[in-house]
Amino acid sequence: MKTLIKDAAVVRPDGTTAQASIAVDGTRIAAVGAVPEGFAADEIIDGKDMLAVPGFVNAHTHASMTLLRSYADDMELMEWLNNHIWPVEAKMVSDDIYWGAALAAVEMIKSGTTTFADMYGPFMERVADVVAQSGMRGVLSRGIIGVAPDGEKKIEENVTLYKDYHGAADGRITVMFGPHAPYTCPPDFLKKVARAAQQLGAEVHIHMNETRAEIAQIEKQYGKRPFAYVEETGLFESGTLAAHCVHLDDEEIAIMKKHHIRVAHNPGSNMKLASGTAPVPRLREEGICVALGTDGASSNNNLDMLQEIQLAALLHKVTSYDPLAVPALEALKMGTEYGAEAVGLKDVGRLEAGAKADITLVSMKSAAWCPRHNEVSLLVYSGSAADVDTVLCDGKILMRHRALQTLDEEKILFEASRCAARLTR
Repeated sequence: MKTLIKDAAVVRPDGTTAQASIAVDGTRIAAVGAVPEGFAADEIIDGKDMLAVPGFVNAHTHASMTLLRSYADDMELMEWLNNHIWPVEAKMVSDDIYWGAALAAVEMIKSGTTTFADMYGPFMERVADVVAQSGMRGVLSRGIIGVAPDGEKKIEENVTLYKDYHGAADGRITVMFGPHAPYTCPPDFLKKVARAAQQLGAEVHIHMNETRAEIAQIEKQYGKRPFAYVEETGLFESGTLAAHCVHLDDEEIAIMKKHHIRVAHNPGSNMKLASGTAPVPRLREEGICVALGTDGASSNNNLDMLQEIQLAALLHKVTSYDPLAVPALEALKMGTEYGAEAVGLKDVGRLEAGAKADITLVSMKSAAWCPRHNEVSLLVYSGSAADVDTVLCDGKILMRHRALQTLDEEKILFEASRCAARLTR
């Protein structure tokens, strides 16, 4: 399949924008600019008044938590988890995971996201089914809580998930290991997770330093802060995606640099749960990869990556009193190129020849896009998810002119609503 996106405003990797065509051959971008001689497109997409950007990468979420959107709001993290979210999640069955993830896929595609890193479970194979059907990329991990009676079983489920699905869906599925957090996974248990991941060559996705309370708990139990505690278990040895990283000291930042730990910053969720503000400008100065995630839709309450890009650009300006803390282009890269790096994907997150054809076309026809002095600035500060017009992933069109091509939106909304009503009644 060959596709030609004709005469769009293309955001290049260096942040410049110029009118150009994008030639897609199979799963990859064949050219940006001059169309190769003899390139015969099977489909032509009119890029006039469209901004072409890499598909957004949601580097941390819990997709099936869409079923709990608005169920429990305006409370602090531990009350929210212990008294509301975890009791309902304990009732989830396979179909709940499937329809919740399908609802997430609808929302993510319609807001321009092509890749998501998901930690949830059980039944993560149903999320893999959604990835395969939707055409998205999924970086999946079975959420593992070590203090639970079935903690060992959860490790084995993650092993099975890796063996059955890593590289599946034409390579669009990646599997990581998902130990939930240091406060739910004791040291000996984390060592077991580390061994299992390293034996398979898998990386790790874990929550780190989200709240002051969890850090205090770890210090009381183990006499050290979370990054030092986890480092001793060997968990960081095979590659780590660390979600949140809100409260960090110098020693922990040094550990992150030493192990090349990548961060999934979740500004919307951290703000809503009053968890605090991650030191993103400092992490950027230290050369640490910082991506963006939405977290789950019950703590955000959406999966809109463009909104996270906007929040990242604004939040760190106001907390640092520095208008240059996170410039618009840097925020966009956190949601695209850096996101791909954070979740361990190569050739994703850049619009250039040879890269994977993960492309989001954003309409610039509304009043919010006039005048067009700087398209990247307009996207970050003026754009909205409703402006996303067409989405391609791996060269396949997932949405054309706001109409989903791979998923039945009406049926998914019906089934997800039915599942949510049963779980929360």
